[in-house]
Amino acid sequence: MTALLPIVLVVHIGLALSLLVPAVLLPFTLRRRETALSATDAAAGAGGVVRRLVALQARGTVIGFGLLATGLLLLAILGFGLLGQPWLLVALAAYALNLALAFFIQRPGLRRLFGLARSGAPVTPSGEDAWTGLARRQRYLSYLMAGLIGTIGFLMSTKPRLW
Repeated sequence: MTALLPIVLVVHIGLALSLLVPAVLLPFTLRRRETALSATDAAAGAGGVVRRLVALQARGTVIGFGLLATGLLLLAILGFGLLGQPWLLVALAAYALNLALAFFIQRPGLRRLFGLARSGAPVTPSGEDAWTGLARRQRYLSYLMAGLIGTIGFLMSTKPRLW
């Protein structure tokens, strides 16, 4: 069973990243309202990185179940005593916070930004300023989420003694 550990670990990390990376990267594709419009067109059929990120984000539930399955498999291989490690508990809490931010704040905000870009409403200076402000807030949230991902990576790789 331990021979499967490297494979399960790589799959688990890949699924964990694919669940969060779209929410972190998509706001950086939104520099201008026109960019958001072309991004939604790309998501609708053209191609490119944005289309892949949107597709990954749409499959969040399937990826989440795969992540749960590989996580339980990792615990079965390594032993459930691992759950008593403080570094793992902090990393899991950071991951849960990241998922909550992505699901309840980032995804609805991105939908709103893409929807505003496609609405065809006339762009007034105040409307453009509001859109730009919302896009900026989404990017700041992405910085926070990226910091949490880095913290998780640090905790997983160093396994510090926290208490």
